[in-house]
Amino acid sequence: MTSSPMHDAASGAADWRSHLIEDDAGIAHLLARTHRLAVLGIKTAQDSMQPAYYVAAYAQKAGMEIVPVPVYYPDVVEILGQPVHRTVSAIVQPVDMVNDFRRPKDIPAHVADILAARPKAVWFQLGIRNVEAAEQFARAGMDVVQDRCLLVELQNVGR
Repeated sequence: MTSSPMHDAASGAADWRSHLIEDDAGIAHLLARTHRLAVLGIKTAQDSMQPAYYVAAYAQKAGMEIVPVPVYYPDVVEILGQPVHRTVSAIVQPVDMVNDFRRPKDIPAHVADILAARPKAVWFQLGIRNVEAAEQFARAGMDVVQDRCLLVELQNVGR
């Protein structure tokens, strides 16, 4: 049986939507296979009360390898004991997930960089949604979580 172009387009649309993770089971599965986490927009220990620092610190204590990608702090070379990278695509080893702390309006400036890095997933922190970027990542085959706190979800799965 051959499929029509209309059917192929419809199934293609459905395929990318399967990468939008919104349920607890999908998040648990994603977190179980996430070991290397690039944190885009990470803060330094001087801002330890900011989620962009303490969420990454928690993830590191939960056993994830953190790869800091600060947007500010041009003179900082290390955060959480790990060397800083200036872009996600500059990270040599594969990344399982990019944890994005950028404001929704600032995300478009990072889309090409994240697409070039080809992480398995992109996670927009609590309060962060960018439908256009999420669709681009999902269409590229990356799982996407929006508007959820990684720290809370790690606690929910017992990490």
